[in-house]
Amino acid sequence: MLTINYPLTIQVVAALALALVISLLATPPVKLFAERVGAIDVPKDNRRVHKTPIPRLGGLAIFIGFVVSVIVFADIDREIQGVLLGALLIVTVGVVDDIIQLRAWQKFLAQIVAALVPVFHGVVIDLVSNPNIFAVSDYLTLGYLAIPLTVLWIVGITNAVNLIDGLDGLAVGVSTISSLTMLVVALLVTADANVALILAALAGACLGFLPYNLNPAKIFMGDTGALLLGYLLATMSIQGLFKFYAIISFAVPFMALALPILDTSFAILRRIAKGQSPMTPDRGHLHHRLLDLGFSQKQAVFIIYLISGFLGMIAVIMTSSGQTRIVFTVLAFVAIAACVWIILRGPARKPVAKEDETAEVKGDEHDTD
Repeated sequence: MLTINYPLTIQVVAALALALVISLLATPPVKLFAERVGAIDVPKDNRRVHKTPIPRLGGLAIFIGFVVSVIVFADIDREIQGVLLGALLIVTVGVVDDIIQLRAWQKFLAQIVAALVPVFHGVVIDLVSNPNIFAVSDYLTLGYLAIPLTVLWIVGITNAVNLIDGLDGLAVGVSTISSLTMLVVALLVTADANVALILAALAGACLGFLPYNLNPAKIFMGDTGALLLGYLLATMSIQGLFKFYAIISFAVPFMALALPILDTSFAILRRIAKGQSPMTPDRGHLHHRLLDLGFSQKQAVFIIYLISGFLGMIAVIMTSSGQTRIVFTVLAFVAIAACVWIILRGPARKPVAKEDETAEVKGDEHDTD
């Protein structure tokens, strides 16, 4: 029977509320700062849905809200120091990119360095538990693969969140759902107050920024926010999920972050199948396909929220019930099959004629892939 830790619950709510309020209050001045330094997203191709220039750098407001709440409520141990230092590096790179547009290889190199910072502070995936489908042993020891796989996980999730940043409120909303999913799991099974408080701060910072980012967006979070959220979700999934290998299998952190992982994986496979570079931009992402199927921006975002929430619910059920094989096999198959069908079967939308461009709906996170 689950028991509720009321003192921790109160702290979690307070950490979430503080991050929310600070992020909410910080967004307007960040918007003014973005306008002054020229961090403006100007639509240049038909992959972007918005048709008017929109300020970016909104990720700074998320970062401020998150850091203040973490400093107030969390225990800044060595591992969390590494996470925060890496986050600072990611935000710095994001700010520079939002202002002057860095090259892809420069951002990728910075992401690797940022991933190595928490790794050398002890944030490493050493062991994972088997999902017990074809289990030979209860745990998988990564050994020498621990560090490279941890870096791959952090860089991969960082880019996955960045690549779904394609519609107003999409990436920040999905990140909110993912962080809340991991927060619930942390409260249910890990009994790690520090992890719960940090995840609460992350969820609150996202929620505080969300009103300014929903369609029609007043400000985008830019690479500053998209890279930051992906990085924090990746590192905190290691601290809050992978660390407790005796209880949680690899499937749980995967399900909590399944939507950005799958969308990015399909994008890479799709481009390779066409003989293109995996970094080649296209209009094949899940949100593009939903638009091509005739859904509005708000409808597309709502559908993706539902899918993300459903996958998060699977993660929580897997955690609380212990029926990993049944839940993962049946429910995950249904959710993933729906994503695959939308991505692969959605018709490609015809290019919009010049005279019809003004009829397009405004607003869109700038597509960075």
